[in-house]
Amino acid sequence: MARRRRIGRAPGARRAVPRAPRTAEGPLGSSHPRSGRPAALRHRRRRSPVLPDIAPVAPSDEPGADLLDGLDELVETTGRIRSGIESVVTGRPDLVTTTVAVLIAQGHLLIEDVPGVGKTTLAKALARTIDCKIGRIQFTPDLLPSDLTGVNIYRAANHEFEFRPGPVFSNIVIGDEINRASPKTQSALLECMEEGQTTVDGTTHQLPSPFLVVATQNPVEMEGTYPLPEAQRDRFMARLTVGYPDVDAELRMLDRQESDNPLAHLRPVTTGAAVLRFAAVARAVHASPAVKRYVLALVTATREHPGLRLGASPRTTLQLLRAAKSLAAMAGRDHVLPDDVQYLAVPVLAHRLVVTTEARLAGQDAEAVVTSIVAQTPIPALDATERR
Repeated sequence: MARRRRIGRAPGARRAVPRAPRTAEGPLGSSHPRSGRPAALRHRRRRSPVLPDIAPVAPSDEPGADLLDGLDELVETTGRIRSGIESVVTGRPDLVTTTVAVLIAQGHLLIEDVPGVGKTTLAKALARTIDCKIGRIQFTPDLLPSDLTGVNIYRAANHEFEFRPGPVFSNIVIGDEINRASPKTQSALLECMEEGQTTVDGTTHQLPSPFLVVATQNPVEMEGTYPLPEAQRDRFMARLTVGYPDVDAELRMLDRQESDNPLAHLRPVTTGAAVLRFAAVARAVHASPAVKRYVLALVTATREHPGLRLGASPRTTLQLLRAAKSLAAMAGRDHVLPDDVQYLAVPVLAHRLVVTTEARLAGQDAEAVVTSIVAQTPIPALDATERR
C-alpha cells in the first residue's frame, strides 16, 4: 500500500524545529544569539579556548612612541625659530611662543591689532625662519578670487589652457588686511585653509605641505572693510593681539632698528620638510583622558555661558588639543598638562565667540568671558600613569 505524502513538506525535507526565543542572558550565563542555549550548557560540549594573559603596554611600545625620538630636535629647532622672531619682534615672548605652536600644530593664525604694532613684521619674521616658499597677498576691495587661487590662460601656440597658480600655492601665505577684501574673495580661502586644496574651473589642485595662512586685520579703520564671518574666523586656530610694547621693549627696538632692519639679517633655521616631521612628533604627544575632559569642559562652558550668543564649535576642541600638544612638545614633554590648555585658551577660543548685547553693554568681551571660564572650570588631577 502506497504511503500518503504529507502536504506542506517536500520529500526528504527535514522537519522544522521551532527556535528558542533570543534572550540576552539566562540563569546560567549569556545565551547564544542563534540557539538560545545558556553559555554554561554549551561549554559542556565544547571547551572555549583559553586566552593568554595580556601584559600592559609599555610607553615605548605605544603607537607614536618612535616619533617622540625627534622631540629633542623639535625643542632645539623651535627655540631657534623663537630666537629669530624675537630679534625682530621685541618684548612679546608669549606672542612668539603661540605663533610657533600654531605652526607646529599645522593651524592658521590671525593677527589683529591697530596699525603699526608689527603684525606684518611678525608674519614676515616667521616666514623667513623657514626655508620654504612664501606668498604674500595685499587684500584690497577689488581683489578677485582668481588673484588668490590662480587662473587658466589660453596658449594659442599649442591650443591649450595653462594653469597659472596664485599666491596660495605657497607653504606660508601672508595675507595683509584680510578684512579689506570682499566676502567673495575671502571665501576663496575657506577651501584652502580647511582642505589644503583649491578648485579652479572645476579642477581641484592640491596645495603644498606644510600650508600656513598668517592673516592680519585692522579692527579700528572699519570704513571700506568686510568683517570676517564666523565660518572663516573658525578656520583660524588662534588669534593674536600684538599690543603696544612697554618702554624697555620699545627702547630696545630703537637700538636695534635705528640704522638697520633686522628682517634683512634673518636667515632660515629649518625647512618645510622638518616642520612636517615636527608636526608628526607633536601629534604623538600623549593627552590623558583627564586632559581631554578638561578641554571639553572649557569648550562646553562657552556653549552654555549666558553672556555668549555663539559658543565654540567641535573644530575648536580639536584645535585646542592639537595646539596644547605642540606647546607641550616645545617644552620638551611627551604629555600635555592642563597648564598648556590654559595658556592657549584665550587665543584659541576668544575669536570664535559672539558676545551678547547685554554682556557687551556690561563691558565684557570674548577674552574676559574665556578668562572667567578658565578660572571657574576645575583643573583635573593627573596621576602618575596619566603623566607618563
